[in-house]
Amino acid sequence: MLVGLLGRATPWRFTRALGTAGLAFTGFCLYFFRNPKRFPPEDGKLVLASADGRITSVTRVAPPPALEMGDEPVWRVSTFLSVLNVHVNRIPVDGTITKRAYHSGRFLNASLDKASEHNERNELCVTMADGRQIAVVQIAGLIARRILCDVSEGDTLKAGDLFGLIRFGSRTDIYLPPGVTPKVRVGQTMIGGETVIAEL
Repeated sequence: MLVGLLGRATPWRFTRALGTAGLAFTGFCLYFFRNPKRFPPEDGKLVLASADGRITSVTRVAPPPALEMGDEPVWRVSTFLSVLNVHVNRIPVDGTITKRAYHSGRFLNASLDKASEHNERNELCVTMADGRQIAVVQIAGLIARRILCDVSEGDTLKAGDLFGLIRFGSRTDIYLPPGVTPKVRVGQTMIGGETVIAEL
């Protein structure tokens, strides 16, 4: 009799556990793919953060070769996004997408410096009205396995406009134009589309 009761109870408990897990996962996905309204500063001379997260690196390096922006070292600001951050990506300046390059690669921890060269990534060159250029790079991370980018070469965007998403933990890099110095530091928290990274 006891065996019979357990046999009847097990499917119910199993179904309930699956339902609870499914509900929790659905809630997490809704939270992860959230897209809160942002209010970009109305100043065309500012470079805005392209993602929420924490700055892990501010260093001088050459822009990505595939974007054909030259080999002069410029300031690169790297922002790491944890699974708890908003993961939509925003354009940092007003401009036109003049080059886009995708690279398949590995899925190292996105906070590592070598992720800029070895991980799966999507690179954009944004050319402003005065001819200066900024690079924005979406980098997949240890958990992230898919980069989404909704813009193409020739598209013109405003600072703060959405352009893509990286799923489940990632990183974004912004390469500033020559002569432009970042006004942020390692460890600082970014709000995509609002935090000012530099002044042009």
